[in-house]
Amino acid sequence: MGAFEYFATAFVTLLVVVEPFGLAPIFLAATRALAPQERGSVGLRASGMAFLILTGAALIGERLLSTLGISLAAFRIAGGLLLFSIASEMVFGLRIARDARDAEQALEENADDPAAFPLAIPLMAGPGAITATLLLAGRAQGDALLLGLLIGAIAAVALFCLGVFRLANRIEAALGASGALVLAKLLGVLLAALAVQFVIDGARALLAF
Repeated sequence: MGAFEYFATAFVTLLVVVEPFGLAPIFLAATRALAPQERGSVGLRASGMAFLILTGAALIGERLLSTLGISLAAFRIAGGLLLFSIASEMVFGLRIARDARDAEQALEENADDPAAFPLAIPLMAGPGAITATLLLAGRAQGDALLLGLLIGAIAAVALFCLGVFRLANRIEAALGASGALVLAKLLGVLLAALAVQFVIDGARALLAF
């Protein structure tokens, strides 16, 4: 896999998993009581924390799997199945409602600063995004250039999320509830295809032994 192809795959995979446009209404709900300047600060900190978490997963994830005795092939299959489960929720319109419900509950527990919880964790750097990052890091196979491109893709997705947060009002008005649902379904189909490919890669690696 070439460098550009790897970067494009990493960026699209993470963008689909994080689904920034689906975060816009949740961000608005979480920061409704804040002034515009404070709202911007929350978005910046949430994006920064999500970047650090996913970058950490990219750098130490493969070593952690090795320490736990989990082969990369087995993790590809398990991670692919997890991503397929998330994709199914997106296709059937369940993810947006679930994320909104979880965010509302989290805000009741942490209403003062929603940047870390629930925006950064679990909405931006949740199990799906961390799993996708580990799978992409596994594809890099320790190549410093590819790992650097993966971190670049993580940064690009974090910046994309920050842009969505800053334009959240306009995005919510433009998409509406039905538009966000249709977009989530389309992205869910794409994520399902990516998830199946991860499973196939893992199965091939296992059969090669």
